Amino acid sequence: MAKAAKATATTATMKETGLMTSLDTLKKVEAAISNEMDGLLAVLEQIKIPIGGMTSFEFPGEDPEQTETVKEFSAVILYHHPMRAYYKEKYTGGNNPPDCGSMDGATGTGEPGGVCEHCVYDQFGTGENGAKACKERRRLYLLLENEIFPMILSRPTGSLRDFSRYLMRVLPKYQASNAVLTHFSLVKATNKGGIVYTKVAFRMERALTAEEVAVIEPMSERAKAISKTVGFEMETDDSAEKEKVTIHDAAA
Repeated sequence: MAKAAKATATTATMKETGLMTSLDTLKKVEAAISNEMDGLLAVLEQIKIPIGGMTSFEFPGEDPEQTETVKEFSAVILYHHPMRAYYKEKYTGGNNPPDCGSMDGATGTGEPGGVCEHCVYDQFGTGENGAKACKERRRLYLLLENEIFPMILSRPTGSLRDFSRYLMRVLPKYQASNAVLTHFSLVKATNKGGIVYTKVAFRMERALTAEEVAVIEPMSERAKAISKTVGFEMETDDSAEKEKVTIHDAAA
C-alpha cells in the first residue's frame, strides 16, 4: 500500500488494524530484517514539505523517483528532539556538515562549539534578514499505520511555537506525546519580511488504548536509540532547511 493511502487512514482504521498490525508485522519480520540488513546502511524515509507555501506533504512513493502528495495524515510521535546547525558560509546544498552542530539543541560540536544558549550565533541579527545564524529545528520520529520503521518529519523555527503549544495541551492530561494519535496538516503563514511559507499544524486526534501504549513504548525507545545514529546533511528551501537522513544501525 502506498504511503499516501496509509497516511489518510481514518481513526477507526487505526483502532482496528494500524498500531497492532505494526507490532504483529514487526514480530514476523524482525529476524529477517536483522539477517538481510546485516552490514548495510539503512535509510529512514522522510515526510517533506514542498517549497512555495504549498499545503501538501510529500511522501516517498513506490517509485523512488516519485513522491505522493498528502494534505493531512495521522501518526504517533514516537520521539522528538531539538537540533541546531551553523554554517560559516551560506549553505548552498550538498552533503557538507555544518561548521557547528548540535543534536540535542544544548551543546554544539565544531566551531565555535560549546553551550548553545551562550553562543553569539544564537542571537537574532547574526543571520540573514535579522534571523539567527544558527538554525533551530525539531526532528520528529513518526509511526504511521502499518509501518514498523519510523518516518522523519523535521521542522524549522516557524513551526516550533505551534508544536510547543500542542505539547502544552497534550502533556497535562496524557503525560507524553506518544500517548496520543496526532493529526498533521499544513497551513500558510507570512513572516515579518512578507515571505509566505508553510508551517505544520498539530491536533490531537485521540488517546491511544492501553494495548496500543504497550506497543508504542518499546517502539519509542527504539526510535530514541536510532536517533543517536542519525546525522544531518541540510539543504535549503523557502521556509527552512530540508534534510537527508541516514541511520548507521537500524537494529539498535
